[in-house]
Amino acid sequence: MRKSMKIMKKALILTLGIWLLAAAVCGQNTNPETAKIVTSDIDLFWKAYDKAKPENNLNVFRDEYLRKGSVGLRDFTKLRIGSSCALVGTIEAAPQYYAALREPSLKVAAYEPQLRASFRRLKELYPEAVFPDVYFMIGRMNSAGTVSPNGLLIGVDMFGKNAGAPLDGLTDWHKAVVAPTDRIPFIVAHELIHFEQKFPGAGNDGEWPLLGKALNEGGADFVGELIAGGNINPHLHEYGNPRERELWLDFKKEMDGKKIENWLYQGNDAKDRPADLGYYIGYKICESYYKNAKDKKQAVKDILEIRDFAKFLADSRYEEKFR
Repeated sequence: MRKSMKIMKKALILTLGIWLLAAAVCGQNTNPETAKIVTSDIDLFWKAYDKAKPENNLNVFRDEYLRKGSVGLRDFTKLRIGSSCALVGTIEAAPQYYAALREPSLKVAAYEPQLRASFRRLKELYPEAVFPDVYFMIGRMNSAGTVSPNGLLIGVDMFGKNAGAPLDGLTDWHKAVVAPTDRIPFIVAHELIHFEQKFPGAGNDGEWPLLGKALNEGGADFVGELIAGGNINPHLHEYGNPRERELWLDFKKEMDGKKIENWLYQGNDAKDRPADLGYYIGYKICESYYKNAKDKKQAVKDILEIRDFAKFLADSRYEEKFR
């Protein structure tokens, strides 16, 4: 599992570099009503799941799911799933959890009205917004969502923490971050904001300091919450709010460097505190910028189009609250 977490971190970092490419390729649709909501890959997964036996499961999931899926699933396979072997290994490690996913996953299409409402709200706040297609699939519990040039890719397997859901076989990190199915509209909003962001050096996110990466993720959380009514990391706010000053002072020491291991994409490697607290710090900086702005629509545009990370931090007046 540790090895898979490291692979996940690398994949997440690489994905930062394709966000702007994705927006350029798919950015022609400016109508929030016409983006496709694609759930056919969920149906394919359960058909393969029912056919799979110990003696043939690798071939079944490969041939009946991964190879038959949508363009979104093909992208998600390259970016997150990897292979049928990796997928089957994850399912076998948490069989009860996956079995319990069936009923809630088959209801994902019912969230379309909420998704459309978020899209419309973004259009109001940011008229330049583009609206990619949204693909839902079941992966191997290493990504709730990402983007590709073909649209937003949502891993429904990270949203199985419903009433009575068995969490046996899950890591401590998974137990902390898996969410109820009704939080799916929030991950869609988060990934949609990533699709809109126009940060400096498209494709060169490896050059961004920790501050830039935290603003990228925290900004997606913050604006995603504005349009959807919630964000994907409530557990980070529960932990962070009573410790905000302490976390900020720790973050400030590292924010100008490129070392991110203490703040982002840690997975199960985080010790003594939740993983990914960089999302929380980035959110709080963007929240401060928005609250202090007289023109809220312009503030949203500024958050999505940060050109100078240090200047944005200064303009947010975030640090003033600790003086």
